[in-house]
Amino acid sequence: MLGSKYARVTVKDRTLAGAVYYLVSGHGGPDPGAIGHYGKHPLAEDEYAYDVTIRLARVLMEHGATVYMIVRDPNDGIRDEPILKLDRDELTYPSQKIPLSQVKRLRQGVDAINKLHRKYKGAYQRMVTIHVDSRSEGQNIDVFFYHHENSKSGKRLATHIHKSFQSGYRRSQPNRTYLGTVSDRSALYVVKNTHPPTVFIELGNIRNAKDQQRFLLANNRQALANWIYTGLQTAYKTR
Repeated sequence: MLGSKYARVTVKDRTLAGAVYYLVSGHGGPDPGAIGHYGKHPLAEDEYAYDVTIRLARVLMEHGATVYMIVRDPNDGIRDEPILKLDRDELTYPSQKIPLSQVKRLRQGVDAINKLHRKYKGAYQRMVTIHVDSRSEGQNIDVFFYHHENSKSGKRLATHIHKSFQSGYRRSQPNRTYLGTVSDRSALYVVKNTHPPTVFIELGNIRNAKDQQRFLLANNRQALANWIYTGLQTAYKTR
């Protein structure tokens, strides 16, 4: 699943032992999500969200967590090239063909998570879903975090990841003002219907040239995954 280059995972420590994470990259299968363009190349939301998500999965496993990738690509592991080729062969855990209907696709993923949630009853369980936004080409945006209005654990999770991004940008781009926010978006299907506390992450605007650098460079995609991990780790350690 991780690809040949990254298939071997060395457990560095057991910081997250006992934690179960469900990771969902946005869209997939027949639905590529938002589409941007870099020169002649199309940039598909599902491919870039997937690469950040699977990088996050690997980091979590390095620290002893149990991880489920709910959207899975049988061919694409972690990829380091800037242009990620669009394909439509993603599946929903464990190996379900993703339907074209948005409602059926979302329900399929939620059902898979909720079934696993029952299996791990009593364990620390969290869900992270990662998306890329699409706005006007001129709109450069930051990373936003959403949770259910009635989920204190979801809000806490989102807040810790948000703080990790604030810290990350202070270190890597000290002259940059970070304007990302945490807010409730209870109407989002997966936020509303998934049983584990959930954070919904929008990584940026795939149509904006500045935001595209957040996705095109493999090191930047890894940084996004690392910052999400740091927030998840803090939330787990201080639970």
